[in-house]
Amino acid sequence: VQLQASGGGLVQAGGSLRLSCAASERTSSRYYMGWFRQAPGKEREFVASISQSGDSTRYATSVKDRFTIARDNDKNTVYLQMIALKPEDTAVYYCAAHRFYSVYYARPHYWGQGTLVTVSS
Repeated sequence: VQLQASGGGLVQAGGSLRLSCAASERTSSRYYMGWFRQAPGKEREFVASISQSGDSTRYATSVKDRFTIARDNDKNTVYLQMIALKPEDTAVYYCAAHRFYSVYYARPHYWGQGTLVTVSS
């Protein structure tokens, strides 16, 4: 499956953005999906994950209560709604997919190309 992330941009601290990840296959509903991010000079880190049906989600502690992951399987799209953004949220955000397990536990099989989020103070 191919993943196409979009929605990044420049936003002031306290603002919001919604990222989208479009999957190339109608069968993308079979995949566990998630978002990761990589800040300059840092390793890529887990942000959020969502189960195939969307009924189970998980978040990194740093984004819990500010970010919401959701999916629309009819549109083959996963979203990351981000509010109350902080300068430390600045990173390239990647969507990812795993066929059998949550991306929180297993290294994703597939990655999107990344979308840059910059939060100014």
